[in-house]
Amino acid sequence: MSKVYFAAARVRKWKYDESMPGKLERLLKEVELSKYFEKEEWVAVKTHFGSEGAHRIVRPVFLRKVVNALKIIGSKPFVTDTVRIRGLDYLEVANQNGINHLSVGAPVVIADGLYGNDNIMVRTGEILGEIAVASLIYDVPAMIVCSHIKGHINAGYAGAIKNLAMGGVSASHRHCGWKCGRGSMHTIGEGKFVWDNEKCAFCYQCEEICPLDCIDFEDDKFNYKDERCWRCGRCTRVCPEGALTLPGDDELFMKSLSEATKAVLGTFKPNKVIYINFLTEIQPECDCMPAAEVPVIQDLGILVSDDIVAIEQASIDMLLKAKPLPESLAEDSGVKEGQDILQTLHKKPYMLQIKEAERLGLGSPDYQLIELK
Repeated sequence: MSKVYFAAARVRKWKYDESMPGKLERLLKEVELSKYFEKEEWVAVKTHFGSEGAHRIVRPVFLRKVVNALKIIGSKPFVTDTVRIRGLDYLEVANQNGINHLSVGAPVVIADGLYGNDNIMVRTGEILGEIAVASLIYDVPAMIVCSHIKGHINAGYAGAIKNLAMGGVSASHRHCGWKCGRGSMHTIGEGKFVWDNEKCAFCYQCEEICPLDCIDFEDDKFNYKDERCWRCGRCTRVCPEGALTLPGDDELFMKSLSEATKAVLGTFKPNKVIYINFLTEIQPECDCMPAAEVPVIQDLGILVSDDIVAIEQASIDMLLKAKPLPESLAEDSGVKEGQDILQTLHKKPYMLQIKEAERLGLGSPDYQLIELK
């Protein structure tokens, strides 16, 4: 049975040790980082830089605590993510969201190059075949995965598995394009947009939200650059009339996330990766959207484990017990206490991620919760 360490968000005493940063420091001491990471060893601190307007990411203060804990044992950390937009622009977004060398105390770098095509093809399994793992993540010997728990347009629930499957893989490959990158997960199914011109209100929100400027409405018709688009689905999410859809297979998508995660983790030796799930500012959408919604669930705390399946199961178990927050999308959607909030909002079979990850041998859903006193 895997150990999952937990620190609650509630502050019972007005002292630093009871603060969230203080509790994270204590958690990292509990897990004994020196059991996983060596002196002088480079360690990737994998997170999500967010987007311009999407500020509910893992806060820089927490990333700095992780960096400091690694420095204490003599390791050499850096903070990283793969590109969602062109690399220099993405680094500027990270800076706007407070993630830079000064704030986190370590270099902040792009894992798959400034153009997002610096990657290594890795064999996966029967669904994806192979996928483009970011070269920096492929090469680095150790990693701490810092994941912001939230909802997601495709995954329903986004945690450590999504962080690695989508964030450890490049958007595209320099030869086979998005079909070898994270787009291969997004587009299981037809992979072609369907536009209903009769429903379309020509509000152009889909065009405005596209991170790659793939969309236009020349001659009053929806057009997109097929070979450039990586099928992230943001355009379909923001369409207020439901005029734009991207057909896919939810079950295969969930399984592909776990398959891609296995490919990423397969580039590390055993006991070289640990996971930190931040159950804070739990909003209904991914941090790659151009805005952050108000949280649908109250802050719950921080989980740490060396078992990705166990920490994901523990995170979901906590979410299932949580109450929907008023004046949020949960209330707007009529979610009642006791309901699965993320399932009700997104209607995605997100538990398949965890079941498939277990089947692939990535960990066990059975865990011992060890709460910080």
